[in-house]
Amino acid sequence: MSGPPYVQTPVRLSDLTAEARIRNAALEGFAANGIAKTSIRDVAAAAGVSPGLVQHHFGTKAGLRDAVNAHVISLAMDTFRDLVEGGDSAEALTGIGDRVTAFVHDNATAVRYIARALLEGDAEAIKLFDALVEIALERWLAPTASDGALHRDVDFEWAAMHVVLFNLATLLFEDAINRHLPAPLFTPEQLQRWNRATTDLYRRGLYERTGSKRKR
Repeated sequence: MSGPPYVQTPVRLSDLTAEARIRNAALEGFAANGIAKTSIRDVAAAAGVSPGLVQHHFGTKAGLRDAVNAHVISLAMDTFRDLVEGGDSAEALTGIGDRVTAFVHDNATAVRYIARALLEGDAEAIKLFDALVEIALERWLAPTASDGALHRDVDFEWAAMHVVLFNLATLLFEDAINRHLPAPLFTPEQLQRWNRATTDLYRRGLYERTGSKRKR
């Protein structure tokens, strides 16, 4: 497969509003250092504005965190809109893998933020997890099931959670994963390798069909 284009047109800081620059600086800080260890003053310095302007737009750090969460969910909703559009189920699964991989590549900071916030036990981050699971259920599993492409006994809740967990864990353990790869995970070749391996895991599984015997 040709795979998705892993090149995203950069957005110049000068093209962003002050509010967007602050929100993005908060996302970067939360992902790198955690919510608790990232202050409004830190965010203001990273965004090149005063702490007062951060408070003017977002009020408190909780308000800033809520804005970051809304932004992350918006990114996911936009990416996975009309995720399954019918057609051959194998091709559809490949398309899903391509879109997930592109989303992780283009929004790595957002995914790292979710994973870190969940580990820190942030209550609002749990809502992000819930939203991602709902996207997997409603925009992938439900349409795929209605097309008859899934086993009838699929555990939909766990299937949806597995999709989210696989992606969050990959970013969370990026440094450890890189130790086992010939090049960093975020190189195009390794992203494609991850895409293929994960797609094959869903499409074929790891084991031969029940009842088959290994040839000797």
